[in-house]
Amino acid sequence: MLTLYDNPFSPFARKVRMALQLKGLDYESIDALALREHDRLSGVNPRAEVPVLVDDGLAISDSADIVSYLEDRYPTPALLADRAERRAKARYWQRIADTVLDAIVHDISIWTWPTHSRSDAPPTGLLEAGRGDLIELIGELEDAIGDSGFVCDRLSLADIALFPHISSLKPLGVLFDETSHPKLLEWNRRMREVPAVRDDLDYVKKSAVEKFISGPSPYEGEKVVWRGDRIEWLLAHGFQDWLYTEISEGRAIFPRSV
Repeated sequence: MLTLYDNPFSPFARKVRMALQLKGLDYESIDALALREHDRLSGVNPRAEVPVLVDDGLAISDSADIVSYLEDRYPTPALLADRAERRAKARYWQRIADTVLDAIVHDISIWTWPTHSRSDAPPTGLLEAGRGDLIELIGELEDAIGDSGFVCDRLSLADIALFPHISSLKPLGVLFDETSHPKLLEWNRRMREVPAVRDDLDYVKKSAVEKFISGPSPYEGEKVVWRGDRIEWLLAHGFQDWLYTEISEGRAIFPRSV
């Protein structure tokens, strides 16, 4: 049995869950970001980050590495095309999702998290900078979507890596419409028809009720985890003073280096 150290809301865990379902693989899910599971998560990943997949005693962390492992270990059905250029395109968009999109969405959404009750406001210009970069990125994605309606020839790694991030843009004030982004709108509709995606969305919605409405949140409610790409985006846009304040006031934590 595969074991996934999971979290309902992590875009990286969501990508892996969809990959597992698309491949028809059974697995046990552990909500490893819950505070009560911290030691257990640290035992398989010293950085205490999700997702981690354990297969017959082998622990693989980092969502991109997990999906690569699944492609090697369970190759059918494939999440990458046979053609080298299509495989490169899928990996490119996975990298954009995992680094650039994640960093921006994370950094500008902190004030909307149900786990955190911030009494402050975002630093001046942060939301505008994030929305500007996101609009530029979705323009590039609009151009990248092929005639098939997916990013590559068919549903692939690229689509399941992008979807958790793209589906979170509306609450952040980043919209796309029939005039500016017709292919992206159709892609979004097409993705929501995929059973693995529908099941993931249902799981996220159900978990939101269970974790945040039915009782106290099981997660860290004050400190925010910062790491490479998320820090890089802040610094590139000149918000180093705000980040330093977060650190000095004890609201920022950093994963271990290994």
